[in-house]
Amino acid sequence: MESISVFEIIKVGIGPSSSHTMGPWNAASSFLNLIKRERQISEVKEVFLEFFGSLAKTGIGHGTDIAGMLGLSGENFKTIDTTTIDEKIEKIKSSNELHLAGEKLIPFVYGKNLILNMKESLDFHPNGMIFKAVFENGEEVVQDYYSVGGGFIATQNENSLEKHCIRTLYPCHNGKDVLRNLEKLGLNKISDLIFLNEESWRTKEETEAEALYIWQQIKECIYKGVNKEGILPGGLNVSRRAAGLNRKLLGEKIYKNVDEWFQLVVEAEETFTNINKWVSCFALAVNEENASFGRIITAPTNGASGVIPAVLMYSQAFTEHRNNDDIIRFLLVAGEIGTLFKKNATISAAMGGCQAEVGVSSAMAAAGLTEIMGGTPGQVLMAAEIAMEHHLGLTCDPIAGLVQIPCIERNSMGAIKAITAANIAIESDPTKARVSLDEVIQSMWETALSMNDRFKETSEGGLAIAVNVAEC
Repeated sequence: MESISVFEIIKVGIGPSSSHTMGPWNAASSFLNLIKRERQISEVKEVFLEFFGSLAKTGIGHGTDIAGMLGLSGENFKTIDTTTIDEKIEKIKSSNELHLAGEKLIPFVYGKNLILNMKESLDFHPNGMIFKAVFENGEEVVQDYYSVGGGFIATQNENSLEKHCIRTLYPCHNGKDVLRNLEKLGLNKISDLIFLNEESWRTKEETEAEALYIWQQIKECIYKGVNKEGILPGGLNVSRRAAGLNRKLLGEKIYKNVDEWFQLVVEAEETFTNINKWVSCFALAVNEENASFGRIITAPTNGASGVIPAVLMYSQAFTEHRNNDDIIRFLLVAGEIGTLFKKNATISAAMGGCQAEVGVSSAMAAAGLTEIMGGTPGQVLMAAEIAMEHHLGLTCDPIAGLVQIPCIERNSMGAIKAITAANIAIESDPTKARVSLDEVIQSMWETALSMNDRFKETSEGGLAIAVNVAEC
């Protein structure tokens, strides 16, 4: 088994879903590259895109159709001006034309060229899709893709993640590997081990720079979220709450930019109640941005993108562990824990329910926080285990297929659980723990396999059918 960089787990993304938005977007981009390898974009007469299974059933709410059209148009979700998305999609639908790869205008009728097939699923994975290009001479290129979690895509023969996987000097495929390598090297911090392994992809200086870039993106995302009022898109009429909470907590204080706002947060009254409210505010801000096609940090998924930002912001605003080195080490350890779940279980709600998203992100955040609080390697792994243990069996049942209810609030809960798990682990002896991180990951995977498909991001069970959407 080869290793995954922590920055494949924690990275820049776009809302509302890594599996249902970023994955299809990446698949569309990959299909364009396939066309270019086989022929020329100018030779394409028409393209067809069909989504199956979970992608189809929650496709509208997750913007899966939007991602497919923008991906085929040659747009990049890392750089697109997110305020122009609605305009671009409306132009495609109203004109019945799509600018393929930004190079050739072709006919494209929504409902004909793009289909959400809710009655069928592809065998390889619940998040399946098929792309087809028809050329002017009648020949065709057809390719199936599968969105396997965290924005990663696969075909039946190739996984996009494998292109970034390499063999590191000190492979860590489970918790036992982590502890064994630390003992072998005489290291006392998990982050020191990760620094060594990340040098397989980039220099230490580049790793530090990437982590600090992600931190800046996190701050800017939260800042956008706490300064936007209104109703989230999608039809559920869910009100944004982060801005109102931010306003109540800061009172009459005025700020002009993200740095001034952050300084006011640092100087805010630190009562237990206020700190808890701030943690919720941070998580709500990120996930409200995610729900409205905003740019966020995928960690490890979009549906769970608020947990790590909330806990990291908590550490920087309300603890003594608030320097750049702490930020870097937090993200490295959090990302490494994410790789263990990715390799040994899943980070896809369509495969494992919400335990695979908010549960994993909570475990990641708990580990990162414990690391910078001075926890031993055993305590770091214990914190991750505790956080996941209390998310086992958590279903994914989004109302109307939107990443809003219960997803947004679940990120606040996941963040609070992560902080609690870190505090418990710091005061515990990990040698006396009855359950290891490796065992809880195995248990999570077994739970995922046993979970009814209605609770795996299909909006066919739980809250999704208990709530009368027409009344929302």
